[in-house]
Amino acid sequence: MSTNWLRNPHGVPGICLYGASLPAVGHDTEKLIMSSPDRSPRPARPTETSSGSPAVNTRLASYNDEDHFGFQRTSSSELPDPVPLAENLARSVMEILAGARDLEQISRWVTDDVYRHLVTRVQVSARARALKKIPVYRPSFTLGRTLVCTPTDGVAEVVVVVHGKARSRSIAMRLEGLDGRWRAAAVHVL
Repeated sequence: MSTNWLRNPHGVPGICLYGASLPAVGHDTEKLIMSSPDRSPRPARPTETSSGSPAVNTRLASYNDEDHFGFQRTSSSELPDPVPLAENLARSVMEILAGARDLEQISRWVTDDVYRHLVTRVQVSARARALKKIPVYRPSFTLGRTLVCTPTDGVAEVVVVVHGKARSRSIAMRLEGLDGRWRAAAVHVL
């Protein structure tokens, strides 16, 4: 059984480890390739990829995991209108605090910090209802005016006014465009 080896820039059979899309790291003379099956390092010749950037040995390239696997910011032009999400999120938060809805239902639309904050608010609300022996009920309210402000690209600060039977409240949210969708980075029920 024969093994077909690629030819590196030196014409020697071996493994060529050039990455086409990674940025150049260091000087071209410092880049190494593994030029033969015995993996002895040899200096690489400077080459360019089809995109015009120098090729890089991917084993020597340094990168930050957050650049590739963390949340990626999204421009406002690539995101939908934030008003429907803000109104649905405000309605859901009111129902969650009343105990009529489960918090996990909105976990996709809020950041981890907001989720942790809402967990504590839900626990406090549940404890207060238990002490006063108030049963869980679905609150009846109507949504009033929704105000949107965009301080920077990919950020929307929204206030939704909620009118209940006894009082009116406002819910302030900061929505950030992350991974192609809006996520609530802050939620405050006033």
